[in-house]
Amino acid sequence: MRHIERRIGLDSQEKDYICSFFKIRKLLPKQYLLAQGELCRYESYVSEGFLRSFYVDSRGDEHTLHFALEDWWISDLTSFLKQQPASRNIISLEGSVLLQIDLEGRERLMENVPKMERFWRILNESSSMAQDQRLLNSISMSGKERYLALLDLYPHIEQRLPQKHIASFLGITPVFLSQIRKEIAKK
Repeated sequence: MRHIERRIGLDSQEKDYICSFFKIRKLLPKQYLLAQGELCRYESYVSEGFLRSFYVDSRGDEHTLHFALEDWWISDLTSFLKQQPASRNIISLEGSVLLQIDLEGRERLMENVPKMERFWRILNESSSMAQDQRLLNSISMSGKERYLALLDLYPHIEQRLPQKHIASFLGITPVFLSQIRKEIAKK
């Protein structure tokens, strides 16, 4: 609830009502929350843990799209909102505890507590700005600069996300990431 209250003010009645729409889901490490081709039935808030969203191309190569750690949301928003097959997989990298809301509940919540529409707008705006920055970084920065920027934003990411997934997220090969890390370690 603190996550929501940092963005919008709520009274105790609204808090209780909002909580009634969420269900708890626990995931084991390497357990899928969503598989490509399934319908994304929930938006998930990460209370504990770490998840990775990735796309598998026709050659079987994985491309890391997003990751979500504590206090973040994760889903395939297009699949969730349009109820069409998911374009990505979402897997838990650690034991995770999620709070989930389905589309009908989310819509009812926004209708009955208009402040929640503002809450989701704020989240979507933040997500859009982060994606824009990631896209800009990918075309304006070198692999080393993108890696350093990622470490600057998330200093402990290397302890939680395997190197191959970091490389995939940055759009570089694991070998190139290894070279970057060696170069940085020499300095």
